[in-house]
Amino acid sequence: MADLQALSQAVIVGDLESSRKLTRQALDEGVDPLRIFREALVPGMDVVGKKMKAQEYYIPEVLLSARAMKGAAEILRPLIAGNPDAQPTGRVVIGTVSGDLHDIGKNLVGMMLEGAGFEVTDLGTNVSADKFVAAVKEKKANIVALSALLTTTMVRMSDVVKALENAGLRKEIKIMVGGAPVTQRFADEIGADGYSPDAAGAADLGKQWVKVA
Repeated sequence: MADLQALSQAVIVGDLESSRKLTRQALDEGVDPLRIFREALVPGMDVVGKKMKAQEYYIPEVLLSARAMKGAAEILRPLIAGNPDAQPTGRVVIGTVSGDLHDIGKNLVGMMLEGAGFEVTDLGTNVSADKFVAAVKEKKANIVALSALLTTTMVRMSDVVKALENAGLRKEIKIMVGGAPVTQRFADEIGADGYSPDAAGAADLGKQWVKVA
């Protein structure tokens, strides 16, 4: 009998080999791929997020868990693609703003959002406001996540907010910001919808917005 709890645990402890093996095992036993994703991978990453918030897990542990989750998700995704019930929790466009090449924080946020069931489009680093706008249109995103690690580049977040307003997209999306120099006060000043000091909080914020909608 497929053990989804064991798969969840493999994600929590960051065991990539076991997560892949248990995913294939569950599929061989006829378990629905969407059920595996929703009942094993998502709850596993939820626990990881709670551990991160409680400072029981730090970046290395979270990266291992995210890798284990992604390893299983890669097996499931092609099988879920044709399922009409497999709507993502939401669609997120994420990137580090123009002039900034830092990506560890952004990558963590993207992984946590993916683990929460969001479809994540990662634009990478040094992303211009125009690229964010184009990606939101193309992917029909409902959340934009902006990252910056430098005080000199975090002001670019304001450019993205303005560009989305000018493109007539602002009312359709929520904007979250984060990064070492970023604060809630700064988020309020530039007109962002939310701020999180860490990746787990960003995933919680995304889930909260989708629930409200």
